[in-house]
Amino acid sequence: MKFRKFAGILLLSMAVPFFSFAQDWHVGAFAGISNYSGDLVQQKVDLKYTRPSLGLLVRKDINRYLTLRAGFTWGIVAAADSTNAEPSLVARNLSFKSNVFEGSLIAEINFLDLDEKGFTPFVFIGVGGFGFDPTAKDISGNVVRLRPLGTEGQGLPQYPQRQPYELFAWSFPMGAGVKAILNDKWTLGFEIGLRPTTTDYLDDVSTNYVDQNTLLAYRGQKAVDMAFRGDELTGKQTPGVYPPDGTQRGSAKYKDWYAFSGFTITYRLGGGSGWGKVKATRCPILR
Repeated sequence: MKFRKFAGILLLSMAVPFFSFAQDWHVGAFAGISNYSGDLVQQKVDLKYTRPSLGLLVRKDINRYLTLRAGFTWGIVAAADSTNAEPSLVARNLSFKSNVFEGSLIAEINFLDLDEKGFTPFVFIGVGGFGFDPTAKDISGNVVRLRPLGTEGQGLPQYPQRQPYELFAWSFPMGAGVKAILNDKWTLGFEIGLRPTTTDYLDDVSTNYVDQNTLLAYRGQKAVDMAFRGDELTGKQTPGVYPPDGTQRGSAKYKDWYAFSGFTITYRLGGGSGWGKVKATRCPILR
C-alpha cells in the first residue's frame, strides 16, 4: 500500500510537465543494468549477476547548475552462493531473484553550464521508494516466493522479535555521470548510481537459522527446504544438514544495496535552448 501511494504521487508529479510547456522541462527514458550487493555475494558487487534495467524520467532545470528529476525505474537483482569462492557460502547454497520497482526524486548538481559548454559532469543524490519480492527456484525448478515462508522465523511465536519484513523499502540514490546536448531538443547522458536501502531482506537473508522442527510445524516442508539448500549439493560438494537453531545464516550488520547504471535520453519540451546564451535573450529589449 505504501508503494502504491508513493508511485501515485510520483506519477502525478511526472505528469505535470505535460501541462506546462516551459523549455526547462525534459522528459525521457533510461536504459541500463542493475546490480546487487548483500549477503549472497562476497565482494561489494558480483558482475556475474548483472541484469537489465529500464525507466522513465522527468527533469526540471532549476538553474544552470541544479536540476531536479523524478523517475520510475524497473530492474532485476539476483545472486547465488554457488558462484562464491568461500566454502561456507557454497555449503549454504542459497539463491534469490527479485524485480525492483523504484520511484525516485533526485537532485542533479551540474559542474558546467550545459547549454553553454554542450556537456557537463554531474553528481546526484535523492530519495526513492521501491517494491521487491524475493524468489528462488526449488530443486524441481519451480519459482517460489520466499517471504511467505518466513525462512528466518518471521511471524512465529517462538521468535517474537522477528516480524515479517515489508515488501516496500526506502532507497537513497547517489552517483555521478555526464550529459551532453545532441541538439536543441535532445540530451544524452550516462550515469552510475548506487542505492543503499533500509532493508536487509532484499535477498531474504539477514540473521540466523531457526529451529528446523518449529519451522516445519508452522510453515511446512517447503519453508525448511528453502531456508537451507546445502542438502541439495551434488558432485564434488558434500551435501550438508540443516544447521542448529541460532547458527548464522546472514549478517544484519549492513543493509542490502542495489545499483542502476546506464544511459538516459531526454527531450526538451517547448522551444529555445534552455539556460545558455539563447535563454538570456528571451526578454524583449525596451527602447
